[in-house]
Amino acid sequence: MPPARLLVTGLDARSLVLGAPMLQRDGHSVREVPTARLLLETLAHDGAELVVMGTQLDDLTLPEAVRKLRATPATRRVSVLALLPAQVPEDVQSEAVAAGANLVLRRPVEEQVLEAALCKLMAVPRRVETRIPVEGQVLGTSRTASPVHFYGLTRNVSTNGMLLASPVRLPTGADLELELLLHGGHLRAIGRLVREAGEVAWPYLGYGIEFIFLPPKSQEALDALVVESLREERDPSHGIHSTLRRDDWVYEVMEPVRHADGWQTEIRRAPREKWRPGTAGPLYVVSGPTREDALFEARQFVLGRH
Repeated sequence: MPPARLLVTGLDARSLVLGAPMLQRDGHSVREVPTARLLLETLAHDGAELVVMGTQLDDLTLPEAVRKLRATPATRRVSVLALLPAQVPEDVQSEAVAAGANLVLRRPVEEQVLEAALCKLMAVPRRVETRIPVEGQVLGTSRTASPVHFYGLTRNVSTNGMLLASPVRLPTGADLELELLLHGGHLRAIGRLVREAGEVAWPYLGYGIEFIFLPPKSQEALDALVVESLREERDPSHGIHSTLRRDDWVYEVMEPVRHADGWQTEIRRAPREKWRPGTAGPLYVVSGPTREDALFEARQFVLGRH
């Protein structure tokens, strides 16, 4: 059995799948792990993209489990969503966040809110990585009542989207069926045009495309392309813009990157006594209209001024 992308502990995995039908619809593998200690062993051995934790843990409290997960190098990079019953005290929620949970939601939670949180958190560890410059052909069709067929070039690509250079004007907000012919292979995707990109030079028009669906084979091929390209960069800075220390933690503020109509930067965190550059686990992502604004918001978040 292949490793699951999503691990669940402290709650019934069936209730999670029922509450977020996209997990089954999009073929996400979900595995329930009975205890926090077994969760840590499974993560260290097989890895995962997201852990969803509840409060029904026999061996550890939820904050303790998150804290142990973040303190271990083999597990600290996974995203963590905590789902709490409505009657759980507020201090449990704040302790889970302080321990390193990316997001805490209280049940019952609306289907759209839960699915949006799952999609974003499964991408947190990689979604603000630098885009990889590529030259590839793009064939596309607008999914509107009056479809527009077009071609263009992709200037760079990430696991979340790409920068498109097109000779044809496209309607902002349109959903697009895309075929990407890259040196790494032939990829298919459904994307959404989220911004016009002025950085693309004449005679092309530039557009920022966010991927909203990638078939599993295309996702695997794109992941492999991005990972290989990042490995080739051998960046000695690990993509870190700056570090901040607060109490017993060191925070890594990653280099901002463009996203949609603004900039995003990821904040990572590790215990001070164990921290080494590039070893911190994902914590939060902040946005700003400019690169400097994103860095300012990151500092404000670390200093507790949000």
